[in-house]
Amino acid sequence: MGFLTFCVLKRQSKSHTGIALARLDERIARSRVGEGLLERMHFADACASLWIDGELVHLEDLVLHDATKDIRTPTHELTIARDVLRTRRRIASQPSGWALSPDGLRSLRGHGSIAGVSTPMRDADGATANGADPGGDDTGAGEGPDDDDGSLLDAEFAAIDALLARSEAAIAEAKTPSRVGSREKDPLVYDLDWDEDERLDEWHGVVRLAQDLPAVLQAVVALDAWNALEVLQHAPWLGRLLSTSILRQAGITTGAHLTAINLGLKTIPVDRRRHRDREVRLLVIAHGLLAAAELGLKEHDRLALARTMMERKLAGKRTSSKLPQLIELVMTKPLVSAGMIARELGVTQRAALRIVEDLGLREMTGRGRFRAWGVT
Repeated sequence: MGFLTFCVLKRQSKSHTGIALARLDERIARSRVGEGLLERMHFADACASLWIDGELVHLEDLVLHDATKDIRTPTHELTIARDVLRTRRRIASQPSGWALSPDGLRSLRGHGSIAGVSTPMRDADGATANGADPGGDDTGAGEGPDDDDGSLLDAEFAAIDALLARSEAAIAEAKTPSRVGSREKDPLVYDLDWDEDERLDEWHGVVRLAQDLPAVLQAVVALDAWNALEVLQHAPWLGRLLSTSILRQAGITTGAHLTAINLGLKTIPVDRRRHRDREVRLLVIAHGLLAAAELGLKEHDRLALARTMMERKLAGKRTSSKLPQLIELVMTKPLVSAGMIARELGVTQRAALRIVEDLGLREMTGRGRFRAWGVT
């Protein structure tokens, strides 16, 4: 790294980028729409991560897939985006230093998408997260007024059986020799000469050498080293999440805020992101972090204004109105479908469409069927 580039990066990390990230983190912590903004950042950053890797995943498809309301069979790219989304949520829910710890890295490297196969995960009702649930009324068995105690008890036993089945499947998968980190790997999936452990140790060496630099510069150097070393064969996106964990560990961002670095990098042309000159790449990553903070601040202001405008429509409504609950739901999710609204609010899908019209949400898909709405 040239001396001039180092000075520019160090100054930028201490001034513009670091201040912008800290301002966004503080605003999220004190805002009424902070929780919704964090959830939207998770979804948007997961889609941007696939975009950076050369794949296209639509936001509405990821939202519906995460809610098990797919309108079609999930694609491989959508499955990976769901893995990125889950990993972001997992890192954000853990202590700040967990992702970079040996236990955290071991757990994150064992993610299903790294092996090229998404680990089937089930919700509490036993439905697979990767399965399609095209539509229909979301009210399930055991919720109607005519159900007796026997059916409720059967439902409880069924849930216990499903939990035991999931536990047995997880144990069996952990014992499978083809899992990440074992010596036996499928040559159709892995390059057997690719030593991930050795590359990871080399990346750790770079991170240790940069530990005396400012936090933002540490994250920049760590991400560029991850891309240059190509540490993991099937998960280049994990390095971007680990670099943002460095910011969290250093206290630049706190709480559940995990910088949406993919959103910032998406604004930069690919020829600059993959430039041969290392100094150019380092400057680009720093600019990406700054862009991520600026986009987060703009999205926060947009959500705060949208919430204020929607709350004005509550004037004169009955106390039993579902509009306040719908406002909370649409502030949390980037998009909501009729099925999602019906399930969360405990109403029929026809009633869900009616309250969506009352609130004046914008239809975001342009489709006649399987529509979804969001705030303007």
